[in-house]
Amino acid sequence: MTQHGLIHIIDDEPIIHEVLGDLLTSEGYEVESSLNGEEALEKYSPDTWDLILLDLLMPGMNGIEVLKRIKKIDPQAVIIIITAYASVESAVSAMKIGAFDYIQKPFKHDELLLILKRAREHKNLQDENIRLKDELKKKFSFENIIGKSSVMNDVFETIKASAPTRSTILIQGESGTGKELVARAIHQNSDRANAPFIIVNSGSLPPDLLESNLFGHLRGAFTGAVSDKKGLFEAADKGTIFFDEISSLNMETQAKLLRVMQDREFMRLGGTKTIKVNVRVIAATNTDLEDRIDEKQFRQDLFFRLNVIKIELPHLRERKEDIPLLAKHFLDTYSKENKKEIIGVSEEVMEIFANYDWPGNIRELENLIERAIVLTKTKLITRNNLPPFLYNPEGKQKKTRMTSDSTGTLKEQTQRFQENWILEALRKSNGVQKKAAQLLGVKPTTLNEMIKRMGIDINDLDG
Repeated sequence: MTQHGLIHIIDDEPIIHEVLGDLLTSEGYEVESSLNGEEALEKYSPDTWDLILLDLLMPGMNGIEVLKRIKKIDPQAVIIIITAYASVESAVSAMKIGAFDYIQKPFKHDELLLILKRAREHKNLQDENIRLKDELKKKFSFENIIGKSSVMNDVFETIKASAPTRSTILIQGESGTGKELVARAIHQNSDRANAPFIIVNSGSLPPDLLESNLFGHLRGAFTGAVSDKKGLFEAADKGTIFFDEISSLNMETQAKLLRVMQDREFMRLGGTKTIKVNVRVIAATNTDLEDRIDEKQFRQDLFFRLNVIKIELPHLRERKEDIPLLAKHFLDTYSKENKKEIIGVSEEVMEIFANYDWPGNIRELENLIERAIVLTKTKLITRNNLPPFLYNPEGKQKKTRMTSDSTGTLKEQTQRFQENWILEALRKSNGVQKKAAQLLGVKPTTLNEMIKRMGIDINDLDG
């Protein structure tokens, strides 16, 4: 394997091939050559050569025509023009068509090697960008969202059908079910994939600051606005903006968001100029927005605007047949990340996973697998690597007590169940919400929002 890659020389003068061949070989390049454009095109296919040195003036097919044809086959080809004439016009023409640079005969060796060094760096950066883009697309393509259960197959079909459209999408599911992953998959499989994907953490900022972040502001619009600032809607132009936990928006911000979605335009804070944008909106929530409408906490007209296509993500206890697949995925990921050779989980662990209710959903499973890999000293994850609340009898009795009250509607029972799980996690973490959020497998901001919404008194954890 050569040090710097393969260079192909296309020139009608054999002496040029000889001189350049000796120079480039001594510098660590591998060299191939063609005496005319027709010969070179017969040999060429994408990724054949790392760099190309192409003579501009040749009998038959000239360098400009060869450049055009190679660029048509492979727009990423890195081509350096060689010309014996001090013709700025011809060099500029070649650069406009896509040549990386040019050098004039007779050229100095140091000058040529410097141009080749820059071309090689450009090629490496170009290849890395392509690799990262392919990796990102593979990671978030809907085909690779883990699951084989029937409920997940329904989700996949909806994603596949809706991704190529411009429709607004509402993703609903408990915390930790993978709402952001689905939103990214939709974006990556749309015609907006090469444009920005912007995340708005709806509940993490006070209303005034959130509006400034969304719409931008002009200098002097408020105390501390020392310069003009673009907002997230401008940053997401021609791309996608994802509102995580949209139910946390206050009513005034909801009204402004509705106007942007209807008119596709807005004004920065403190401004009078209308800014037009082309942005697809995807929203996610772990609450029932229709309940929030009944509580006068969410606008019905905004709900209708968001609820064009709804994707309901099942909680993990509804798709337990997917647990082995998910466990293996996280096992492979975190074994590699922690440089450990973990061969799998024991049958006992898999049984514990199957019997657990997973209040924190997929995120909780991921956290438990990562924790087990970090702590284990063997190649197999066993019960000893799991936190005791997953399997001890006392914990199971508490769960039974929490669900024993069968009075009330399904909604009321579900809320009681969630309240009790949150209280249990707070007790285990001595009231520290960040630790409780980790136990539940949710974000601290999400837990804080649920505590406020349910009216849970965190000062009373003795019950």
